[in-house]
Order: sequence, then structure tokens, then C-alpha cells
Amino acid sequence: MRYVINNCTDAHWNMAHDEFLLEGLSGDAVFCLWQNAPAVIIGLNQSAYAEVNLPYLEANGINLARRVTGGGAVYHDLGNLNYSIAGPAREVENYYDLMADALRRLGLPAERTGRNDIMVNGLKCSGWAKRLSKDRMMIHGTLMWDVDFEALTEALAVPGSKLSAAGIASVRSRVRNLRPLLPQFKTLEEFRNALHNILADGSPEICLTDTRKAQITQRAKEKFGTWEWIYGRSPKTEFECTRKLPCGTVTAHYTLTHGVFSELEFTGDFIGNCPASELSATLIGKRLEEVISQPVQDFFEGVTPQEFLSIFLQR
Repeated sequence: MRYVINNCTDAHWNMAHDEFLLEGLSGDAVFCLWQNAPAVIIGLNQSAYAEVNLPYLEANGINLARRVTGGGAVYHDLGNLNYSIAGPAREVENYYDLMADALRRLGLPAERTGRNDIMVNGLKCSGWAKRLSKDRMMIHGTLMWDVDFEALTEALAVPGSKLSAAGIASVRSRVRNLRPLLPQFKTLEEFRNALHNILADGSPEICLTDTRKAQITQRAKEKFGTWEWIYGRSPKTEFECTRKLPCGTVTAHYTLTHGVFSELEFTGDFIGNCPASELSATLIGKRLEEVISQPVQDFFEGVTPQEFLSIFLQR
């Protein structure tokens, strides 16, 4: 199979690159093996606020990106190898088993199960999603080589305060790294090269021109790296969060729709000089991160903007 070399580790650029493989190429199938620096990638139909531990991501410099395919949220780091396969939609059935077949050739008892998982000895090592565009199909997925499971667990911690969320909820599975099962490969690079050779099978590389790369960079900047794409596509999500603050106990009942407050009410035994309903009214239509800029002292006595924000961003 023809292939494209991609050594970029920026999640937003790589999402744009995947879209290019799907929509910008024609002809026979092509594959690409690639990696991301630490990032969480959410599905096309998911809420960023309901599926991801946003404070943990911010504190640890983990990027958040949204892909063009459905399915659940996944964690990537440099211990993870990703793959993308795009080609004529009429050949799509061939793509489903391609990676499991390649892993079996490396000596693993890999099998495709369920909708989109690859299992080894009953534990998940890969999950994939797909997208159709006109007469072309793309599948892309993960291969966990030596992923930091502690970071994965923290980054994908679902808010306990979530009441409901439209869209697709992530399904957590028991997962495993492949590194202990493939002792013949000392590094991920060795594993990547072996996998590449199996998939390429002597086929030629597709070299992207500087113009093509510039177009992908522009797409990453104008679409995949924007608030509107990452957060603004989030479907309606309802929350109820309680925090004990200097003013008393505050419970926020709120709904985020496409990343902005559509409903907000405060209840509790807190004290303040002005009705909290006045603050609620000013926040309707604003983004969650705009909470930090609000003058909250009049409504919640002795509370700083950062403490006020903590009501909404808690785990």
C-alpha cells in the first residue's frame, strides 16, 4: 500500500493531515503512521466538557483536539502509535482487518472485536473510527505501545457532576500496552518500522509538496486549532456542581450548549450583597472560560474569580 510519512507531533496539524488523506488524495489506498505529543482527541459528536478532565489537561500541558470521525475520547502520548488508512470506499472492508492482520504477522494473537476494537488476549490495544467523504473512506486508530496509563486515566476522567450530555459518550475498556508482548522490538521506532514494512509491502511513498503542507498548516490553524471547532461543536450538556466557598456553599445548575451557557442558576446558603440571579443573567451566552473575568464579589462575598471558576471546573 502507498504511504505518506508524517513526523509531526502536533495534534491539530495531525487532525488536518488526516482530513487531507481523506479529501485531498485520490486513487488507491494510502496509509500513514504518526504520533502526537500528549493530547486528548475527542470524537466529532462529543462534548469537550463532559468527556475530558480540562483542569488536568491545562495543568499538565496536554492539548485538546477534535477529530472528523465519531466515537469516543482517546489519550495520545509519544508511547502511542497512530495509524490512518484512506482509499476508495468500495474497499472499506479490506481496511477493517488490515491492522489486526499486521499485528498477527508480528506474532500477536490480535483479533478485531465489536464495532472498532483490536484485542490481544482479551484486552484492548487499539480502537479505531471511520469517516466517509464522497467515494473515499478513512479509518484511523491507536496502537498502545507504552502509554502512560496514569495520565490516560486522569485526562479522561469524566466529571462526576455531569447530569446528561447529548452526543456520544466514551466507553472505557480494559486496555494494555504492546511493548511487553513484543520483546523483539526494543523501541517504538523499531516497532513502527516493522509495521510500516508490512503495510507498505514495497509500495512507493507519496511525497507531499510544500504547497500541500502549507494547506494542511492553514487548515490546522483555521479549523482544527480553533475554539469553535474544539469546544463550540460540543452538544448540549447539563451539570450540577457544588463547592464550599468563603461565602458559604454554592451549587451551580447549568447547561452548556455549543460551549456557552444557555441556562444557569445558583442555589445554596451563600451570602452576597446582590442577587446571584443577576450574575446568572449576564453569563448566559458566554463561554465557560469567561467566568474568570466576572466581578463576583457583589454576589458571593469574599470569593475571588478563580474560586468562582472552581465551581464549574472540578473533579
